[in-house]
Formats: sequence, structure tokens, C-alpha cells
Amino acid sequence: MTGDLPRQLRELSENCGRLGSPLYADLLAQVAEDVAARGPLARVLAGHEADPAGAAVGLRLLGTVHRLVLEGVAPELAAYYPSVGGTADPAGAWPALRRLVSARADEIRAGLTHPPQTNEVGRSAALAGALLHLLARAPLPVRLHEIGASAGLNLRVDRFHFGGVADWGPPESPVRLDDAWHGAAPPVDAPLRVVERLGYDLAPVDPGTLEGRRRLTAYVWADQTDRLARLRGAFEVAAAVPAVVERASAADAVRRLRLAPGAWTVLWHSVVWQYLDRAEKEIVRERLAALGARADTDAPLAHVTFEPRAHGEATYPVVIRAWPGRERLLGRAPPHGLPVTWE
Repeated sequence: MTGDLPRQLRELSENCGRLGSPLYADLLAQVAEDVAARGPLARVLAGHEADPAGAAVGLRLLGTVHRLVLEGVAPELAAYYPSVGGTADPAGAWPALRRLVSARADEIRAGLTHPPQTNEVGRSAALAGALLHLLARAPLPVRLHEIGASAGLNLRVDRFHFGGVADWGPPESPVRLDDAWHGAAPPVDAPLRVVERLGYDLAPVDPGTLEGRRRLTAYVWADQTDRLARLRGAFEVAAAVPAVVERASAADAVRRLRLAPGAWTVLWHSVVWQYLDRAEKEIVRERLAALGARADTDAPLAHVTFEPRAHGEATYPVVIRAWPGRERLLGRAPPHGLPVTWE
């Protein structure tokens, strides 16, 4: 039985095409047909036929395959993967991937048990602009906390360079997002000083290790060299700028959250909310409301989000809620974060 898996794979293929990965779009379409025909991919994916769409079985598969390419054990497929210097060619990549899956079926099945672990640096464009809006209101130091932080790369947002309708951030940064901002420019003259960088994740990744870097790189789509360049630049920044990522759920993270006099306490998350169950979401809301009731102009609180509000949205809203204050829509951006179009 194949269940809904071929349909999910086709939908994911279409999504990859919309988001600028023709290689993955074609490969996933081929995987869908192979699963429907009960070919080698159906055998490797057996047991995942009834997985929900949110499990992203197709991305688990391609992430595991990409990992083998990055490790140098899949030279035939590597010839078609730009992430390692190859030339994207779906016509050549598909038979090479099919042979690789057949030859390394056990390794790939094992990889399917791990959820995709991404740390999309492009989404920092939303966070950077939101922080500048906060500082224009009250120029205080920032205590930055993130749930679903992965490796905590975006906790170093003040060390990235952003361009577009305005330039902001150190021009010498190895992370350059040169067309990050469209529309109304954020208040780039607001002074940003991050005094605390603390992330929380159920499975934190250490970007200081080869294992951590390889895991994060594996889940970037292999023909999106701009995303790969941003990720590798963020590894350089992470090596120079300390940040802590603790193993904790979103509920545990907000339970630990405290206000501090003389600083903004900011909770940030991006494309995480959909993975929380109803009870955990309610804990986050209730804890923020309780903290917000105690926040004042000397110890303010802000919640910054970049989350889809409906399935299949082409762009996601960048929303900020400050205490004291109200929720505000700041702009919108595509799922990988670039560009942000500010209101």
C-alpha cells in the first residue's frame, strides 16, 4: 500500500519548484511515480505510507541522500549536485539517485527516522527588521530567545549584513543578504545591541562540529547555492560569536523566560508553530500573556514570529507583539525568508 504518499510527494515537488529548486522538484516527482509503481523507492519508504504531510518524508529522504553526497560516498549522484561542485541535471540525477537508494537502502531507511533539521539563515531578515522596529520604540539592549532554534545561527542576526531598500549590518560579514528588504525600510538607525543569545530546541545542533555542519547542510536543497553560501557564512559567524542552545521544548522554554530591567526580552520563532501540538501552543500563549501583564517600559517584552497562517501560503507574515503594546503586522516574506516586503 502506498497510501497518500505519492500525492504528498507530488505536492512537495510542486512546492520545491515554486521555491526555486528545479532539481528537487524533478527528483520528488520521479520518487512519487516510483512509489506509486511500487519500485525501489516504495520499498525504502515502506512504513511511512501513512505519515502525515508535516512529517516531510520526501525531505527526510532527500536530506539523507544529500548527506551521503556530502560525505563523498555517492560520487555518481554528486556529479549532478551543485552543493559539491556538480551540475544540476535531473535527467542524470534521477537514475543515479535510484541506484544509490537501492545500494544503500538500510542507511537511507535509518535516515528517515530523523526529522529535517534546518536553520534557514534567510529568515533572519524578518527578525533583524523586527528588532529594529522595537528599538525605534525603546532603544534598549536585547535579550534574544528563540524556540526551535536548531543550531542558533539566527541568534547572531546582528552580525549579518542586509541590503535592498536599505543597508544594515556589518558590511564585512560573511553572511550577506543583499536583496533582503523590499518596501518600507526598517528604522536602520536604531542601535541594536544583543546582550543575551539563548535558543531552545528538542534536538540542538552544534555548528562547531563537522557532524553539526554536515547535518544542517544536508537539508539545504542541493541546487540552491545561495542558501548554501549563507549557511556556510553563518558557520563562520557562529565560530566567532557565542550563543547557547539548550535541549528543551517550546513549553519548557517559555516557562524559563523571565523579564529583565533595562532590556527588551524578545521571544522569536520561525516556521516552528505548525509542529507544536495544541496544548503546547496554549502554554506558550498563557506564559507570554502572564509575562506581558508584568512588563513595563523599563522591562518590556516582545514576541516576534514568522509563521504560516494557512496551508500553502506563498508568503508568511512577519508579526510582532510588544508588551506594553499591541500586535502589529510588519511585512511578509516567502518561506525561506527572502525577500521581506515591509509594510
